Amino acid sequence: MEYGYFFTGFPGFISNQLIREVLRRNEGKGTVYVLVLPSMADKAEAERASIVGDLNLDESQFEIITGDITVSGLDIVPEKADQLENTVTHVFHLAAIYDLAVPKDIAYRVNVEGTRNVNEWVKKLKNIQRYTYFSTAYVAGKREGILYEDELIKPPGFKNFYEETKYEAEVLVDSLKSEIPVTIIRPGIVKGHSKTGETIKFDGPYFIMNFIDRLGFMPFLPKLGTGETVVNLVPVDYIIEATTYLTFAEIGSGKTYHLTDPKPYKVSELYEMMMFELLKKQPVGSVPLSLAKAGLHFRGLRRYLGVEKEALDYFTWKGRFDSSQAQDDLKDSGIVCPDFRDGIAAMAAFYRENKHKPHYQINII
Repeated sequence: MEYGYFFTGFPGFISNQLIREVLRRNEGKGTVYVLVLPSMADKAEAERASIVGDLNLDESQFEIITGDITVSGLDIVPEKADQLENTVTHVFHLAAIYDLAVPKDIAYRVNVEGTRNVNEWVKKLKNIQRYTYFSTAYVAGKREGILYEDELIKPPGFKNFYEETKYEAEVLVDSLKSEIPVTIIRPGIVKGHSKTGETIKFDGPYFIMNFIDRLGFMPFLPKLGTGETVVNLVPVDYIIEATTYLTFAEIGSGKTYHLTDPKPYKVSELYEMMMFELLKKQPVGSVPLSLAKAGLHFRGLRRYLGVEKEALDYFTWKGRFDSSQAQDDLKDSGIVCPDFRDGIAAMAAFYRENKHKPHYQINII
């Protein structure tokens, strides 16, 4: 039977890159179906044309389907739903609100109810071979210490509604493991490509770069905090390659994976590397994170520095992700997480080249 790949989250960057890798891995065979909100149809068509052209696909191999995960049945017209029920073999569910400052009602509607609707839709597929769900390593919430891939434990609290609703959504997907072949992917904080630095928005780890860049005119810059906290940054190419391999490998069925850096750096080390690449300077002194976070309560300062105050919670959180299962199951693939230090030059170069482009500006609220 020919593969039928169904993606949510298109035309997002990770979904876009994942489609390319899936098709490359399977030598361009199979048909791609992407679920797209009507408001994103034009952008989706432009991305579709790019992928079709780059990979020399037949036009019929890539179909845009308008719909909405927050609606029962994904708001797919009945005729198309009947066709997909018989042709889709692999589902990749990436659609979610990826925003640390998202209000609870919006996060719950998209991340939880949306995933519930996708789950119900997947259960109707007659030829499903794998359901791959993109969660996050940060479903751990405020739990600390060593965090394992086979754990799905409700934490004593969450740092934000993004974490909370992604946890609730993962619980829903995890419950399907006894019914259908499920693979759950928990990435760390995703950064740009390890070799090119390419990304589509400067959030997550780029908040540190924004901070350094905006204050680069000062004669010296202090560190943010002095703790031993590590921040787990993972390049998008590792996420894409590992997810594709684990989706199509029999060993990946029924498992949850931390696609995280097994040797992450401390916040202070990341800060020093970024400052050197951007300014060729070393930090002098330090500013307590509590003081920095207090300053970010002022909207004007947040906008100027390009930093969300919620991001600072990750600079003091003391959780560490064990990724032994991912490392073991990827052993035969040759896929390993690149060292952050090896990709910092490309990351900084891409940031410098694109930081003033409107496409890369993010809304700081």
